[in-house]
Amino acid sequence: MSRQLFATFLGLFITFFVSAQDNLPFEVEEITRFDEPWSMAFLPDGRMLITEKKGRLTIVTQQGDKSQPVGGLPNVDYGGQGGLGDVALHPDFADNRLVYISYAEAGEGKVRGAAVARGTLVEGERSAQLKDLEVIWRQYPKVLGYGHYGHRLLFDNNKYLWISSGDRQKFTPAQDMQSSMGKVLRLNDDGSVPKDNPFVNYRDENPFVDDEAIYQQIWSVGHRNPLGMTFDLDGRLWVIEMGPAGGDELNLIKQGANYGYPAVSNGQHYDGRDIPNHDTQPQFAAPAISWTPVISPADLMVYRGNLFAGWRGDAFAAGLSSQGIVRIKFDGESATEVERYGMGVRIRKVTESPDGAIWVLEDERGESMGRLLKLTPRPR
Repeated sequence: MSRQLFATFLGLFITFFVSAQDNLPFEVEEITRFDEPWSMAFLPDGRMLITEKKGRLTIVTQQGDKSQPVGGLPNVDYGGQGGLGDVALHPDFADNRLVYISYAEAGEGKVRGAAVARGTLVEGERSAQLKDLEVIWRQYPKVLGYGHYGHRLLFDNNKYLWISSGDRQKFTPAQDMQSSMGKVLRLNDDGSVPKDNPFVNYRDENPFVDDEAIYQQIWSVGHRNPLGMTFDLDGRLWVIEMGPAGGDELNLIKQGANYGYPAVSNGQHYDGRDIPNHDTQPQFAAPAISWTPVISPADLMVYRGNLFAGWRGDAFAAGLSSQGIVRIKFDGESATEVERYGMGVRIRKVTESPDGAIWVLEDERGESMGRLLKLTPRPR
């Protein structure tokens, strides 16, 4: 069954059982709307930076007041799954004002790939812009097509920048150490390679590879379309990614591990061809959770606040075809889905504000279609 049919089935299921907001454990407040919003990041003063796929970055207050579009952004190759993607603040943003964005970038001819740039956010009386914008990473190589960019961004406590890089629907590059596609990458904040990355010395043992040094960026291998990354309260890195026809995955990411795609998957190719399951090839790391029917995960965050009683430490996945939010509980290196909240619309982004509220972006196209929602506990 195709992902579209799954989406229809799950949408009807959710509508019948849990679409009514009265059944949700939280109040849903609409703040404002956007055209294909993709990501958001909270500024220290509580305002948000919100990206829209067509190439717009906006500063938004928690009351829904929008700035003029932030200037200084690069040319964005909009189409399919491509466009302006993630936004993240440098851990020292309060001092350096550095903002990181990911986006689809056109190359010569018809090829394209993901890129990451950073610039200094400068605000004037009437407008803001990213000054001194520089590209610090490019997906290699650029290829044809409009899918599976990945390009989620995440900083850890040591100020390393993590990038999820999709396989661009090309399958085999996910296992190719001379390609950054289908990988999880770790870089320094300026785009350089940390000296303790697991494959820094890969060429010493594999002299046949060229000297592009792409392998030095790699932390883990064998991913399909990783669209969510988060650290749990104990510092473990978790990545959620779309499988093919079935087999969406939540993976605990370990240094140098291979997660098997496309050699193994708990899903199948869209044309019906078989892919061996994870348990047939134990040399590959198996997912902590696998979903069939799919949830079409678009983002992942771990809740760190106290506003929602009992949720601290749980993960929340944004669901596209599942049209909801999936709550996941961790037990060390294991994970279990514990609850699903039907929102009746594709969910692109879920994050937490400094006061512990949960904020959600809907994946809707067209002016004033994709809502920004604030979730707070329902009074008992």
